[in-house]
Formats: sequence, structure tokens, C-alpha cells
Amino acid sequence: MSGCGCEIEIKNKEQRRVLILLLAINGVMFMAEIVAGIIADSTALIADSLDMLADATVYAIGLYAVGRSLLAKAKAAHISGILQVVLGLGVLFDIVRRTVVGSEPESTMMIVVGIVALIANTVCLMLIYKHRQGEVHMRASWIFSKNDVIANLGVISGGFLVAYTGSSYPDLFIGLIIAAIVIRGGIHIIKDAKREKDQREVTL
Repeated sequence: MSGCGCEIEIKNKEQRRVLILLLAINGVMFMAEIVAGIIADSTALIADSLDMLADATVYAIGLYAVGRSLLAKAKAAHISGILQVVLGLGVLFDIVRRTVVGSEPESTMMIVVGIVALIANTVCLMLIYKHRQGEVHMRASWIFSKNDVIANLGVISGGFLVAYTGSSYPDLFIGLIIAAIVIRGGIHIIKDAKREKDQREVTL
């Protein structure tokens, strides 16, 4: 029925369903990875867990934005980007701390947990793929999910390098890369959200 708003309602329901699934997966993986990262003394795993926490927050904010105005969605995405940058800077602080005090990462746990996280994030990527060119809050979710897969591959590679070299430096280096990816993704979302807000304010 034309003009009934049914298509918008269906789209909103679909967005909610996807974001709830993404939130649940990332919330569980954050808890698993932060515990594993502490046990394994791994900067890369802790960085990846904080990335999961940032994503879970992003999906929660995105869930709040579903069904609201485009301006509200842009503001929600902007907050998501800021949180992403803050957590990325937190990872950088941990890397500096571990560089000073030292660490002994456990390579096997890095590899195993990294593979589990990769599987989880590949599922997330498949769930959000359809919405990658959608509204700003869904585009933000796509970027974060894509970055997660890259970060997971980094953790796995770091685990193998730690095992091969017997050094903690690959773990620190991968943590640094993940932090950079997180910060870069956050800045990208902030810029995208600002563009969207500016466009909406011009049309109002």
C-alpha cells in the first residue's frame, strides 16, 4: 500500500534485528577476549577485545538510532566515532606501558582466540554486508565490522610471529596496528557523520 510507511517499518525491523545480533556477538567476544588477553599477557588480544567493546557500543548506539531522524542517526554515528578513537588511544597507552615494564605473550592462546574472533567477526560482516551502503549509522557498523576482521588476522599473525621469534615485539606491533585501525575507523566515522549532519542542517 503506497504511502503507508510499511517499507520503512520493515527496514527498521531488519536494522534492529541485525544490530541486536551484532551487539550480542561483540559483547560475548569482548568478555572472552579481555579475559584471554589478560591470561595470555597479550597486548594484541586486549586491543582486539577493546575493539569489540567499542563495536558493541557502536551497535548499541546504532540500535538507539533506528527509526529516528537522519540527523539523530548522524549524531549517534558521531558519538560512536569518538568512542572508537578514545578506546584506540587507550590501547596505545597500554602498548607504551608494556614496552616499559615488559610482557610475555602466550602465542597459542593468541592464535586460538584470534581464530574464534575471526569466525565471529566474519559472521558479523555477513550480517551487515547488505547495509554497507545504507544510512550513516549502518555504514559505521559496516566499517567497524570490516576493521575487526583485519584486526583478527593481525592477532593470529602476531601469535605465529611470537611463537617463531620468542619475542613480545610482534604482539606489541600488532596491538599498535589494531590501535591505528581503530582510531582511523573512528575518525572516518566522525567525518562521515559530520558530513551527514551538515547536509541535513542545510536542508532544514
